[in-house]
Amino acid sequence: MPVDHYENFPVASLLVPRRLRQPIEAIYRFARYADDVADEGDAPAAPRLAELQRLDATLTQMAQCGPPPDDLEPIFTPLAAAVAAHHLPLQPFRDLLSAFAQDVVTPRYADYASLLDYCRRSANPVGRLVLHLFGRTEPAHLAQSDAICTALQLTNFWQDVGIDWQKNRYGETTGRIYLPQEDMARFSVTEADLARGVADERFRALLAFEVERTRALFDAGRPLLGALSGRLKWEIALTLAGGERILDKIQANSYDVFARRPTLGAGDWFRLLASALLR
Repeated sequence: MPVDHYENFPVASLLVPRRLRQPIEAIYRFARYADDVADEGDAPAAPRLAELQRLDATLTQMAQCGPPPDDLEPIFTPLAAAVAAHHLPLQPFRDLLSAFAQDVVTPRYADYASLLDYCRRSANPVGRLVLHLFGRTEPAHLAQSDAICTALQLTNFWQDVGIDWQKNRYGETTGRIYLPQEDMARFSVTEADLARGVADERFRALLAFEVERTRALFDAGRPLLGALSGRLKWEIALTLAGGERILDKIQANSYDVFARRPTLGAGDWFRLLASALLR
């Protein structure tokens, strides 16, 4: 599907069966719109939170078969069809809205546990919804999907340390920091260091530590591939390989994400295909 933003990983690619592409597009459009409410533009926090609350109320209306507001009809009409046709739970959508509201008011994370709780609501719901679409909702598989989705979210945070710092939102004097504060203190990295944008020995050690924790999450989720088959297996294998490839690029660049943001280019997809095939 065509997407409106740069995405590291495939969204409703040709590997997804045709019958599921529209439901996945509907989920993506909902999540993309809500994420943009939280992050894009110059509006202050209050109207952003109000709009996210309106989205939550519209989910309730949708569950009661009520019509959405006219301006939200392009998002909620296909979403309602997907939810009804595939018996999708609404809690993952509410979890996403909760995470996006947290983005508006929480620019720092005290510890790794707090960051994982955010990922539980900001990333894991998408993987769970995809497994619901494919009818694979065994608890072990959902937990493995959670590990992969959290790892993907953390990968995005590590590649964007410099970008997130520079994006001042709704009157904040500094941007958002997803590096846990306790980890920054452990490696003696300060906010002033992030502002300088220099990957010195302390910062490299910190990011190496976070990258290794993220690799462990990818490893924890990898058994999911053995439980899947067909197109979904390929889709997840490519997505997982894409996340690990970004971590490889961060490491290869000596963890200097300030000088160059690691992204996936056309040449990387051949490597990802080879990696997925080996798995």
